[in-house]
Amino acid sequence: MKVEDVTVRRLGPNEAAACVEALADLLIDCVDGDASVGFMWPLPRERAMSFWRGVAEAVVRQERVVLVAEDPEGQIVGTVQLIVSLPDNQPHRGDVAKMLVHRKARRRGIAARLMAALDDAARRLGKTVLVLDTVTGADAQRVYERAGWQRVGDVPNYALMPRGGFCSTTFYYKHL
Repeated sequence: MKVEDVTVRRLGPNEAAACVEALADLLIDCVDGDASVGFMWPLPRERAMSFWRGVAEAVVRQERVVLVAEDPEGQIVGTVQLIVSLPDNQPHRGDVAKMLVHRKARRRGIAARLMAALDDAARRLGKTVLVLDTVTGADAQRVYERAGWQRVGDVPNYALMPRGGFCSTTFYYKHL
């Protein structure tokens, strides 16, 4: 699969609920691959589906934007979210969450495509400042830095890896 064969698109309110199972499969694959994205291993399928049902409800309420990357067969191989429901004094800001790319689809530019589409979606919503965090030293850092994200700093022992053990987290921001 070539990155040019991948379609990146925003899920509409009705589509998000229909994609819960596929997104749960993606999340389970990433956590099994030791991605520290808020879940511990083993990740029960029902826990993953419950998370994505909540995300789908947030899409309906226009609190989150969900982008997906689909392979030529229409299978979801990546996703990223933009949290747009923030405090009243931060209408210009968005939080980036859950950048996930299936292990079989990594190192093909899919994450970079998702992040470029996220920037476009954020601009359309009037967002001018984005923030995110990632595991310190993770491959994702290269993606973010190449896309113009600015490193703020690291917090040691911020979270746990899926199979246990602390990891540091690096925070980034980007002005659009």
